[in-house]
Amino acid sequence: MLPCLLFEDEHLLVVRKPAGLNTHAPAPFAGEGLYDWLRHREPRWAALGLIHRLDKETSGVVVFAKTPRANRSLTEQFAGRGVRKKYLLVTDRPVKQPRSTVVSALVRAGERYVGRPLHAGSERAETRFHLAPPSSASLVPEPSGTGIGDVNEGRGRKPLAGWTLIEAEPLTGRTHQVRVHAAAQGFPILGDTLYGGTPAARVFLHAAELTIRHPATANEMTFTAPPDFAAQPRTALREALIDPAETDACRLIHGAADGWPRWYVDRLGGLLLSQSDRPLAMDQLTELEKLLAILPAPHSAPRAPSAYHKALTRPIRPPPVAAASPRLVFGPPAPEQFVIRENGVAFELSLSAGGSVGLFLDQRDNRRRFTTGHVAAGFALFPSTIRTPSAPPTLLNTFAYTCGFSVCAARAGVRTTSLDLSGKYLDWGRRNFALNGLDPAAHEFLVGGVFDWVRRLAKKGRGFAALALDPPTFSQSKHSGVFRAEKDYGALVAAALPLLQPEGILFASTNAAGLPPQAFLGAIEAAVRAAGRRIVQRHYAPQPPDFPITRAEPAYLKTVWMRVV
Repeated sequence: MLPCLLFEDEHLLVVRKPAGLNTHAPAPFAGEGLYDWLRHREPRWAALGLIHRLDKETSGVVVFAKTPRANRSLTEQFAGRGVRKKYLLVTDRPVKQPRSTVVSALVRAGERYVGRPLHAGSERAETRFHLAPPSSASLVPEPSGTGIGDVNEGRGRKPLAGWTLIEAEPLTGRTHQVRVHAAAQGFPILGDTLYGGTPAARVFLHAAELTIRHPATANEMTFTAPPDFAAQPRTALREALIDPAETDACRLIHGAADGWPRWYVDRLGGLLLSQSDRPLAMDQLTELEKLLAILPAPHSAPRAPSAYHKALTRPIRPPPVAAASPRLVFGPPAPEQFVIRENGVAFELSLSAGGSVGLFLDQRDNRRRFTTGHVAAGFALFPSTIRTPSAPPTLLNTFAYTCGFSVCAARAGVRTTSLDLSGKYLDWGRRNFALNGLDPAAHEFLVGGVFDWVRRLAKKGRGFAALALDPPTFSQSKHSGVFRAEKDYGALVAAALPLLQPEGILFASTNAAGLPPQAFLGAIEAAVRAAGRRIVQRHYAPQPPDFPITRAEPAYLKTVWMRVV
């Protein structure tokens, strides 16, 4: 159950969109919008239809069609103005009239829209405004030193005052309509700097209510979602999309995308892990304390929360493990090993293992794909034609590390082979198998270099239904030499392809920030062509929503799933 889900039946899916998430992907290699993320998440949502949109920084009710009948009905209702919508907005400017109506044409001017007098051939845009009733006053918190009262994500600036809550009823559905009309009335929305609003943590506009006729019964249905303008936008986004009953590990602050350049904070069960390339500043320490205060209880044994910090430096020589490990900032020391849960799967982590804690959180959605066997809309990981009780599908997980992909695939009945240069990490992987009630002895673990092992396996005539290639950006071994993802990824694919069975799945991923998506895909496609093989199905998956992609914090993780014949 997704926290953002408001209603679902055979025909409709209604969700609450958080601020900071596009309704749909703005570009091919940008982060997924809510529509894309939902459509590819569940098989029953594969035919999801996008009917209307909310701006990225607008939160609130969004309805999607699940069937062609619903798609036709909702499209007609929106086009025929048969849908009633109620928005709530906050402004810090004086509101001169308790009620007003704006009618205009909207014309695009660069990134903005401007209102113009109606003229022949123009499309009418009409919005009614009125002060929200006293019963809604509790939706707007008093200005304070935290939350939305602070400009620029609560960095100790002077709090804003004189807020007013207004209801807006758009009778038409033009792009930016409520925002343009509010500014035209002299009360631009708080945070809407594009239209003259005072800078704030978000655009304080929320689609609070949506009334439609059900596509099958024609009964009138009203869906509501009260706003939470007091919540930090980044926190609200994670809480909308991550089920706390299934997952207690995610990214809480992703650098500049969340207003904190070069600072990253992860939740790992009952503790926080902070990472940056410099010592923590006072405002960062204060923010960590705030996050600790609201940290939910982990799924593992209860304990007092704590926070650690890791310096992101690039020394000339690798430091000792103890020097590379995070340092305690707040709270009691963490156990040597502790357990987190992700999509219902348990993983052992450790803060004393050096460079990484044992799991890369940005691969959460890809691990879920191995668990569910569902890659994307219309893309099953292993079709029923290749699944038999006597011969389950097989996975070769290269650069396996602590075997996260292997554990998830094994839970779905896949027989796995995990390959890594480090026997210590493969032993860690065996413990992850056991944590989930899986017998490690029923699976294969190979210690050694990937290039060496794929040659040996090919000579033995081994074949796999799926290959997982998620190499480090840089590695070096005595047998294979230096590997750099930016220039050697194609060679890796070429070496591994002989092991992929016909109609098998190639899962390829890299966190090499300097490798553009087009070049990454081009290297893989060239290797497939050179092997005389063909890609018949493909799904590109960017990093998950708790690793938001912005101009200030560009994408780094690139993943593609391919069916190769």
